[in-house]
Amino acid sequence: MTAREMTRRSLLAATVGAVTGGLVRPGGALAWLAHSAAPGAVEPTLFERTAGTLPAGSVPVTIDLGRNADLVGVRWSGALAAHVELRVRDARGGWSRWVSAGVHGHAPEGAAQPGTMIGDPVWIGGGSELQLRSDRTLGDVRLSCVDVSGGIGARRQVLATGPAALGAALELATPVLPAGAGQPPIIARRAWAGGTAKPRVEPEYGAVRMAFVHHTENPNGYSPGEVPAMLRAIYTFHRYVHGWNDIGYNFVIDSYGRIFEARAGGIDEPVIGAHAGGYNYASTGVAVLGEFMSSPVSVAAAGALERLLAWKLSLHGTPAEGRVTVRVNPAGAVYSRFPAGAHVSLPRIAGHRDGDSTDCPGDALYAELPGMRPRVNALASRVAQASIALGATATPPGGQIAPEGQSPPGGEAAPAAPSVPAGQARTLTGSLTLLDGVGGVPIQGAPIAIQAREVSDRGEVVRERTIAQVSTGAEGKWSLGVSLAPSAGGMWLRVLCPGAPGVPAAVSVALHVPGTVSVAPAA
Repeated sequence: MTAREMTRRSLLAATVGAVTGGLVRPGGALAWLAHSAAPGAVEPTLFERTAGTLPAGSVPVTIDLGRNADLVGVRWSGALAAHVELRVRDARGGWSRWVSAGVHGHAPEGAAQPGTMIGDPVWIGGGSELQLRSDRTLGDVRLSCVDVSGGIGARRQVLATGPAALGAALELATPVLPAGAGQPPIIARRAWAGGTAKPRVEPEYGAVRMAFVHHTENPNGYSPGEVPAMLRAIYTFHRYVHGWNDIGYNFVIDSYGRIFEARAGGIDEPVIGAHAGGYNYASTGVAVLGEFMSSPVSVAAAGALERLLAWKLSLHGTPAEGRVTVRVNPAGAVYSRFPAGAHVSLPRIAGHRDGDSTDCPGDALYAELPGMRPRVNALASRVAQASIALGATATPPGGQIAPEGQSPPGGEAAPAAPSVPAGQARTLTGSLTLLDGVGGVPIQGAPIAIQAREVSDRGEVVRERTIAQVSTGAEGKWSLGVSLAPSAGGMWLRVLCPGAPGVPAAVSVALHVPGTVSVAPAA
C-alpha cells in the first residue's frame, strides 16, 4: 500500500458520523489510537474540513472548522512549489501572524504522489477559525486537523494544569554512552507519547553518515508545557495523514534547550527517519521546534543542537566537519535538488535545503550552521570508529537498507547471503580506530561488546543483548570464534565500545548475519 493510499483509507474510515459543512468526526481507523493510552493521556483525534478552491492572491479565505483543533495541515491538488500560508483567530478575536503551510520535503522515500500535495502541519494550540492564502490557485483544498486536548485547546489546557504539573521531571532515555563531550539529557519518547503514539511497524535501520538540521515550521512562542502535546500532534499528522511509519524526525529540540527522542528505535541506533526524501537511509534528522526564517534560534536550543550532534555523530564514528558523498535514493528523489541516483557531496552537518528543494531550516538557522560545525567538532573532541565483519559472505555494514517499506536503494544493497550449514564455525572480526590521523589511529586494549539487537513493541522497546566481550589487540583489531546455525531472518549484530579512559564510546553499523550466532567454546 502506498503512503497516499494509506492516508485516504485512514481518512475515509474516519468519516463515520460526518456532519454538515464537511466536518468529519474521528472514528474507524483512528479509534484504536487510545488502545494503550497511559492513565490521563488524551486520545488524539483527526478530522478533515473541505475548503474547495483557493484562489491565488493576497485576499485570504476564511474557514470555520466547526470545532477546536491544535494542529492543522493543508492538502491540495496542484503545484508542489505553491507558497501556502495559514493564520488562526485567537481567543481575543485577533489574528495570529501568517506562517508557511506548504510542502517542505520532510518525507520518507516514495511518499509523494503526483497531483496531491500535503503541506507541513502547523501548530495552533487550539482554534476553530482559520484563514488561508496562496501565491497560485489550488484545487481540492482540504484541512487535516488534529486535536490532542479533547476539544479544550492544548494551550488553554496547559494553562489550566498549573505550574506544579509543568515542573514535573520528564523521564530520560537510555542508554547513556560517553561519546562526544558526553551524552546530553534526552527526554524519552514515552514521556511525550504517553502510550498514544505507537509506530505502525518496527523501525528500519541504516547508517549515520551525516545529520540534517530542520525546523518544524511551527510558530515560535509556545510554552514548555505545550511541547509534549505538540509532538503527539505532529506524530498523529505524520502517521495518519502522510501515512508514515512514525513521526518523521529522529530528535526534536524545543526553544528551551530540551532534547526529545522522537522516532522510535533507540537513541543510540541508526534509525531511518522520514525527514529528508532521498537521504533518510544515511542520515539522522534533528528538528528544532519552531520557525526560523527571520527569527534566530534560542541560545538554549542552539547549545542543545550542538551537544546532540557532537554526541550522535561521534557515537557512530562520523566527523562533524567535512563532506560526505551520499547517493540519492530514487524512491525519494521527488524532493531532492539532485536527480535520482546522483552521488551528491553534502556537509556532514547539513541544512535540509542542502539536499532537498526547501527553505528548511529557515534562513536564520541555516546561516548559523557554518559557525556551529567547528563548535560541534570541538565538542566531539575524539571520534572513534568501530567495525564488525563475518568472513566474506555476510552483509557488509550499510547494506540491505530498505527505508519506509521500499526496496533497498539501488547500488546500496549487498549480495544475498548464502545458506548456512548447521553449526558452521565462523569468525567475527573488527577494529576500533580514532579518527585522529590519515586512515585512523588504532586503539589497543579497548573493551568491545558484541551485541544482538532485540526489538519489540514496534520499536518502542529496543535492547542490545551482549553475547560476548573482547578487547582490541595490536593495530586495534579483535576477533571472536562463533558458531553459526540456520535461522529464519538471521540476526543483526553490532559492536559497542562503551568507552574507557581516553577512549570515547562508539557503535558500529549493524551487520546482518544469515543465521543465529553463538559464541564458540574456548579451546
